[in-house]
Amino acid sequence: MTRPDVLGLEALPLALGTNTFGWTADEATAFRILDAFHDAGGRLVDTADNYSIWAEGNDGSESETIIGRWLAASGRRDDMVVATKVSRHPDFRGLSRASILGGVEVSLRRLQTDRIDVYYAHYDDPGTPVEESVAAFQELREAGKIRHVGLSNYGGARLAEWIRVSREHGWEPPVSLQPHYNLVHRQPYERELAPIVAAENLAVIPYFGLASGFLSGKFRTADDVERSDRKIFTAQYLSPESQAVLDVLDTASRELGIPVPTIALAWLRSRPFVAAPLVSARAVAQLPDLLAAATTELGVDVLARLDAVSARVDLP
Repeated sequence: MTRPDVLGLEALPLALGTNTFGWTADEATAFRILDAFHDAGGRLVDTADNYSIWAEGNDGSESETIIGRWLAASGRRDDMVVATKVSRHPDFRGLSRASILGGVEVSLRRLQTDRIDVYYAHYDDPGTPVEESVAAFQELREAGKIRHVGLSNYGGARLAEWIRVSREHGWEPPVSLQPHYNLVHRQPYERELAPIVAAENLAVIPYFGLASGFLSGKFRTADDVERSDRKIFTAQYLSPESQAVLDVLDTASRELGIPVPTIALAWLRSRPFVAAPLVSARAVAQLPDLLAAATTELGVDVLARLDAVSARVDLP
């Protein structure tokens, strides 16, 4: 159901998100995180051609470049499943054929590899016909530059259209969907995308599984968020309803003796068709709580309490 053969999730059903690389994790730290993830059995490493352009002084090349240097230095390219994305870098904006074909060449150079295992359309591009985008991705598959296609940040109608166009031409449809999905952001994924995921047997790799750190329990007030280097992402989650989710997580943590982040990710991993939550770290010390989610199975009562309280959160 979760396509472990494609995504390298046999040993560890987690994906390493790397938007911290070159931002809150320098290259030496990123190398240690990658080493630790690999040594724990992790294989799926996820990046994008614009990580981390939002940080002052960065141009968007940082994460891919660091990963490429690690792959070359470690000799572990064949161990890893490398996923990256196109459409958000200023030089390759959108999903025209020119952006896709130009973007992949830059990503391949940065990653120091001859193929990308999963190449994502990072964001939908309403200004480009879906058929043009699908055809460009297929062109890259036939050239051996990418192995599989994934979609990120797509609505239900456009996801369905991409799949329909792929099938009409006899091309491989997407194997993976990367939505914004967590305990305090369940919609529109569950309402709009989950039915298509189930019908098409897509592997779901949710991003912001810990809501940019909110579900770690570190951010309880607006002042907490303001002091964070991730406030541009975390502020969106503050609400009385989301605070109630933290209260239930706190209670479960005390009952089970398991850290809050582990429980939040274990809930996400329990959801149908979720192949692997994306986890990211700015230090190796953060990894144990994240990696523990791969083997943590929550009881029916805890899952029911988390389901109920999180269903009341209605954030945009």
